[in-house]
Amino acid sequence: MDFNVKRLAADAGTLFSRAVQFTEEKLGQAEKTELDAHLENLLCRAECTKQNTERIMKQTEVLLQPNPNVRIEEFLYEKLEKKVPTRMNNHEMLGQYMIESGSEFGPGTAYGNALIKCGETEKQIGGAEREFIQSSAINFLTPFRNFLEGDFKTILKERKLLQVKRLDLDAAKTRLKKARVPDARAVAEQDLRMSQSEFDRQAEITRLLLEGVSSTHAHHLRCLTDFVEAQTTYYAQSYQYMVDLQKQLGSFPSTFSSNNNQSSSSSGGASISVPTIPLSASMLSPSPGQGLSGFTELRISSGSRKARVLYDYDAAGSSELSLLADEVIMVSSVPGMDSDWLMGERGTQKGKVPITYLELLN
Repeated sequence: MDFNVKRLAADAGTLFSRAVQFTEEKLGQAEKTELDAHLENLLCRAECTKQNTERIMKQTEVLLQPNPNVRIEEFLYEKLEKKVPTRMNNHEMLGQYMIESGSEFGPGTAYGNALIKCGETEKQIGGAEREFIQSSAINFLTPFRNFLEGDFKTILKERKLLQVKRLDLDAAKTRLKKARVPDARAVAEQDLRMSQSEFDRQAEITRLLLEGVSSTHAHHLRCLTDFVEAQTTYYAQSYQYMVDLQKQLGSFPSTFSSNNNQSSSSSGGASISVPTIPLSASMLSPSPGQGLSGFTELRISSGSRKARVLYDYDAAGSSELSLLADEVIMVSSVPGMDSDWLMGERGTQKGKVPITYLELLN
């Protein structure tokens, strides 16, 4: 019991001397041991890493889950160590509504069939988004969170301990300056040597931890690469799903597939439709005969020209001609035919073909 009282008294005296030293430093009445420039730079870099990691992580969470209520719910489930209930995301919900509406209007109708196709595509995009979010959470957010809740907390702990050792060192220096009696001065010198040793050892520990931030940067760079790859895959999948959907919708009659014709025809002017062709290599470097002007010239001249088929097309009726990608056919304009269609000819086979599937050749 006597030992505990002495230990308690010694600890109380240490805390008091630290408080006095800290107060005198703030008032400018005591000297403060400065850390070396290298250690100061490491501390600044670690703090900068922490702040920017927090900002990136929080904004990534907003990107992956824009709904703040859902984010709070997921946070609570995580703290309670319970599995988050599976729910449909926005794309999947929209797809479900489209499919239900299309079924109610009738799959046999153009609008109902189009709604079902759009709904299925939205569900595919929702699935791709779910995979992207899951991959990003594991390969990007988790390492960032582990740094903030693990490595950086350890750095903070050792940094606070370094601050304590510095206060002890400066307090020892102050006691040595105030010591006048030889015995008291000898004790003060011994305390100073001990405090200096403990400070140097703690500074070295802190320095090693801070230098490890470089490894953290390298690890976060790999995580960033994984995040970009996941994002690229998600957008590529979504793009491909929409291109496939656009091809499917292109098989519908122009009355249902585009509103451009209605607005142009109601104005009483010439009916000119803008082809809705997905971005591809052919769009980046069009041939001289390709584009809207080529089709317009063909209608005016009433002649025929060769055209390359861009995508496969299944005829919707006996009046249309099925197409195979990359084949070359002859096309011509027929008076009274809708502006989105031309008459195609392959050998003895003839039928209407949609211009959005064609590229005119010279």
